[in-house]
Amino acid sequence: MSPEQILDIGREAIWTMVVVGAPGMLAALLVGLSIAVLQALTQVQEAAVAFVPKILGVAATLVIAMPWTLGVLTRFTTELFARIANIGGGP
Repeated sequence: MSPEQILDIGREAIWTMVVVGAPGMLAALLVGLSIAVLQALTQVQEAAVAFVPKILGVAATLVIAMPWTLGVLTRFTTELFARIANIGGGP
């Protein structure tokens, strides 16, 4: 296996990780920003007010995005196994 192939696999793995993690991170960002604005307007600075909605928003997003996430990970794994099978120069 050449260094270029290894770098390509690593690049694809990192990109897959970013794509799979993006929905949860985006949900945390949007909920956190909304709660921060609400706390600034009401001057309520309680940590639980920010923590609980963020956890619920991220959990809901991960459940909703689960079929898509599974598809992305399945496609990456299938392509990776196909590359591994071709390393030995098999038929």
